[in-house]
Amino acid sequence: MIRIGILGKIGSGKTYVANNFGYPVFNADLEVSKLYKKDKKVFKKLKNKLPNYIFSFPINKKEIADAILANKTNLQKIVQVVHVEIRKKMKIFIKRHKNKKIVILDIPLLLENKINNESDILVFVESKKKDIEKRLKSRKGFNSKLFNKFQKIQLKPNYKKKKSQYIIKNKFKKNSVKKEINDILKKI
Repeated sequence: MIRIGILGKIGSGKTYVANNFGYPVFNADLEVSKLYKKDKKVFKKLKNKLPNYIFSFPINKKEIADAILANKTNLQKIVQVVHVEIRKKMKIFIKRHKNKKIVILDIPLLLENKINNESDILVFVESKKKDIEKRLKSRKGFNSKLFNKFQKIQLKPNYKKKKSQYIIKNKFKKNSVKKEINDILKKI
């Protein structure tokens, strides 16, 4: 099985690119959302670590955002709880798709949390700054302060780009992304 990890800045279109490969995608953001909605164990752990911020189940994303914005260490506390569960979910996903030729890993902190393997093929999604800003501002509930906090825990884009075997220039046009993906798949 070939594992392809998708890297890029927040808002660069990583999920869009991942979904256009045509292979099973492990979407960490989607899995985190499911944890907040359905996993009482995660709720209890987060409530225990952040009793002044986490009150309700299913976990309200506003409570998470308030905790992150209130204190530098809160984001790390959340990551410690959530990433253990995300790793478990990813292992289940990999096992479930073990007979597939390729799987796509759409995990925002893939390198930061050392979730990738040495043999993973890394694809960096590059987008123009103005396109990213436009996309982020159009997202429901976009919070620039929260965005800045998340950017600070991510490795620099240039580092991720150097680590990647391939770069996709995302112009947010399906035909150009599909062509670049097909070029990569031919080389793999």
